[in-house]
Amino acid sequence: MDIKEFESSLQRDGFTDIKMSGLDQRDNDEHVHPFELRALVTAGELTLTISGTRRSYREGEVFILPFECRHKETVGPEGVRYLMGKRYAAQPVPLNAG
Repeated sequence: MDIKEFESSLQRDGFTDIKMSGLDQRDNDEHVHPFELRALVTAGELTLTISGTRRSYREGEVFILPFECRHKETVGPEGVRYLMGKRYAAQPVPLNAG
């Protein structure tokens, strides 16, 4: 999938905060994000560990982290760059709104 096509799919599927991002030669301990993340790796390599299972992603591959998915990130020796978008969980509407 090319970058423009991927960016269009993010917009179509309700993702926001769409931007190029990345990490340089570091690992991130296990953590969660308060959003769903979908990303297309554009350079380098990223290994995600989720529930004890490791999977590596390289250029041209898409990874998805569901809302509040506990995970660990291990960056390849040359870092990783990706186009990403975030989709936040729907916020409940207060009963007295309006």
